[in-house]
Amino acid sequence: MMLLFFGVTYLMPIVTSIIYNDGELIDFIDAMVFCFLVGFGLWWLTRHFKRELQARDGFLLVTLAWVMMAAIATVPLMMAIPGLSFTDAFFETMSGLTTTGATVLSGLENLSPSINIWRHELNWLGGMGIIVLAVAILPLLGVGGMQLYKAETPGPMKDSKLTPRIASTAKALWLVYFGITVACILSLKLVGMNWLDAICHAFAALSLGGFSTYDASVGHFDSPAIEAVLIVFMMLAGMNFATHFVALRGRSLRAYWTDSEAKAFVVLIVSSTLICATYLNEMDTYPNWSTALRHVAFNLVSIATDCGFASVDYDKWPIFVPMWMLFLSCFVVSSGSTGGGIKMIRALILSHQALRELQKLIHPAVVNPIRIGGTSIPQTIAGAVLGFIFLYALTVGELTFLLMASGLDFISSFTAIIACINNAGPGLNVVGPAQNFSVLTDFQTWICSLAMLAGRLEIFTLFVLFTPYFWRR
Repeated sequence: MMLLFFGVTYLMPIVTSIIYNDGELIDFIDAMVFCFLVGFGLWWLTRHFKRELQARDGFLLVTLAWVMMAAIATVPLMMAIPGLSFTDAFFETMSGLTTTGATVLSGLENLSPSINIWRHELNWLGGMGIIVLAVAILPLLGVGGMQLYKAETPGPMKDSKLTPRIASTAKALWLVYFGITVACILSLKLVGMNWLDAICHAFAALSLGGFSTYDASVGHFDSPAIEAVLIVFMMLAGMNFATHFVALRGRSLRAYWTDSEAKAFVVLIVSSTLICATYLNEMDTYPNWSTALRHVAFNLVSIATDCGFASVDYDKWPIFVPMWMLFLSCFVVSSGSTGGGIKMIRALILSHQALRELQKLIHPAVVNPIRIGGTSIPQTIAGAVLGFIFLYALTVGELTFLLMASGLDFISSFTAIIACINNAGPGLNVVGPAQNFSVLTDFQTWICSLAMLAGRLEIFTLFVLFTPYFWRR
């Protein structure tokens, strides 16, 4: 049923192809029919088996849905782009749906409008999560949605709901997401983009997906106004969409002030921007501080929020700044945002836990519960955060070693995995902002695809499928 629903998403590139008469209409119609046939076939074979989803079903269905939709989405790309292998096409669609923004394609400005719309629509759909959208309609089909919501929703505190019904929660989040996207499209059009570029870059900005219609990314426009607009909307996308919903419903900015993640997010981004701009100015990378500030502000916000746009080749900057940007991409965005990585809430919990352990060295009997924003965090959540971060670090290490064992240098291997598992887009060196991932071998490409999927599903959701007790009755 989810694949049948996914087939409807081909309507946007079909309409685009008709408007621009770009010759891809038949390809997308064939791809949509194929998607419907696969979805209908799976439904027909399993239509007699119905029951309420259990927790383990949610994990399995979410993972299979992401893999299946990424695989199905490759069809129009392989039909429209001569010589594109399934490996590269799958990497591209997985990058789109996981909002990573890494690409193996070059000559993006020469792609047909419908292909570019399709790539960016994958970004936008993956941003809030096709699964979260599906929970809004699954109850109508006789299937409960709570298990899917818990498996897909990012962050360690997944049981808090904005509305009494889970479907209403999903609808509320999507309405906010849709509304801010429309605002971004109109803003980009006002500052000089054409409609196609405005729609594509707004989809990529709100999803923090980072795809662009040009090989030079946002640097193609060389426009401070466009960069400023994108900075604002990338910052909004890096915050919890539940906070946006509460602020809009209450018509007050107080929601942002009471959100500990949002405050830490803004403070860290602003302070890092000022420090890095000053550093580049001192290193004479740019002729003056204002120019350094412009380029640092855009690229640091883009990478830190796991978007992946680039306005300059920051791989040529002194190594401290791009490495700091990638470090921020590991944790700076809020839970409930469209970004990836560890998330700010986990970083806050871990820092409070570390401070508490230091205090206990001096005062062993002290009772000092972890509090975030005035809310006491149960020890079970703190333990889960420690487990998540350990598994995150272990995954980064093992996948980096696999890439190095396959012949890739350390900087390229490490930053490629960091960029993919955080869904941040470009890395450094051969996978830097002026390059793309087409230089990787098929084996390396599949490793990066796995990293993107694991990062988007927050590691536990994917890796729990490979544990023996998951399959025991």
